[in-house]
Amino acid sequence: MKIQFIGAAQTVTGSMHLLTINGTKILLDCGMVQGKRKESFEINRTFDLFEPSDIDLIILSHAHIDHAGNLPSLVRRGYNGPIYATSATADLTNLMLRDCAHIQERDLEFVNKKRKKQGKNLFEPLYTEDDVEKTVGMFQPINYHTEIDITPEVRLTFYDAGHILGSAIVHLMIQDGERVISLAFSGDLGRPNLPILRDPEKIPDVDFFICESTYGGRFHDTFSVSSEKMIDVIKEAKQKHSKIIVPSFSVGRTQELVYLLHNLFDKDNSLRIPIYVDSPLSVNATDVFRKHPECFDFETSRFILKHDDPFGFNLLHYITNVEESKRLNGVSGPCMIISSSGMAEAGRIVHHLANNIEQPNNIILIVGYCAEHTLGRKIVEKATSVNILGETWDVKAEVIVFNSLSAHADSNELIHYCNTLDKDKLKNIFLVHGDFDQQEKFKARLLDSGFKNITIPKRGDVIEL
Repeated sequence: MKIQFIGAAQTVTGSMHLLTINGTKILLDCGMVQGKRKESFEINRTFDLFEPSDIDLIILSHAHIDHAGNLPSLVRRGYNGPIYATSATADLTNLMLRDCAHIQERDLEFVNKKRKKQGKNLFEPLYTEDDVEKTVGMFQPINYHTEIDITPEVRLTFYDAGHILGSAIVHLMIQDGERVISLAFSGDLGRPNLPILRDPEKIPDVDFFICESTYGGRFHDTFSVSSEKMIDVIKEAKQKHSKIIVPSFSVGRTQELVYLLHNLFDKDNSLRIPIYVDSPLSVNATDVFRKHPECFDFETSRFILKHDDPFGFNLLHYITNVEESKRLNGVSGPCMIISSSGMAEAGRIVHHLANNIEQPNNIILIVGYCAEHTLGRKIVEKATSVNILGETWDVKAEVIVFNSLSAHADSNELIHYCNTLDKDKLKNIFLVHGDFDQQEKFKARLLDSGFKNITIPKRGDVIEL
């Protein structure tokens, strides 16, 4: 039995790990690599470390693109087996993959028009909407805590990861000859005491744990700090008549923001400003949230009894139409425009940034993690100018960064979660989904906490279990 680390190894994108058990090949996640575009496209396209048709089955931790976004590419290149995920993850992934394929096809249409005039070869998308259609038909939804034999040697159980709707910690009981091995994969671990979703669940003790480490060396403010900071931002926007431009992930972060604003406006009418959620995917994802209240925590369930809909209120406008989106350019502040993508790499947020980034009275509010080389990261790092849609724009708007809204556990929360596991039984922790400097800091903290073997694998590393 062995595991090969293919994606999210000493980086935070492209989650993908290959388990080989008595000849059966199981892929944990099939995420899209995001970053330098040419390099990322080649990695996403080639699957250079294995043959897609050789994979027997896939287990998907959650719906985010860096974990699920390359599934149709795998299918396009020969994969034809089941995809196991929770019901909510299956529903969200359906939406996100269709949106991703649509964006690819639309963007390439624009690029190829120029390349055709220049006599250059035309680009092909990683995958099409037809590939997505085939992919979503392969999903086999499983409820949390339901044990299922996915092969004669492997039993799968999902536990709630508390990261986004439907996110799961993957727990496997593996019969390997005469021995039984227990292995878990964290996916992305959420944070305790955040709104909407339940806290990450404790899993049974395991022999091996593949653990994310996105914020292995960093610390978040509490969610209550987010409320206080948001009040300050809104008050400033009202005073300066600012537009608040918020790049936000369509799944999870947008719904958390809306829920936070709903609570604030409910308590203080003077804070109310128009809120525009300008993303068809966000609108559709919010409908999926409404469909899965079984994933909500106690506080959100209680809120629903009072308000019926935690994702809708006066002054909140959901926008899907392109012309409505364009009309936001003429809307005066104070207002807030929440739009995807969260790393500002594609989607309508790119146009809103171009139209507002050079206005000194406006505010760009960053509320999530932005990977290296993305437009969002450049804004976070206070670049004086950025490239948007092929043009250079001066960053004159005020940039404010929240880390308290992160859906990833911070260093203390990761340590706390790992400490729920039996150190004597645990043979090794593999750190994935983190920049190397964060992983080294987290490894040092784990060793200080009494864990014995911590491995930080590189892309392509194969480890016998």
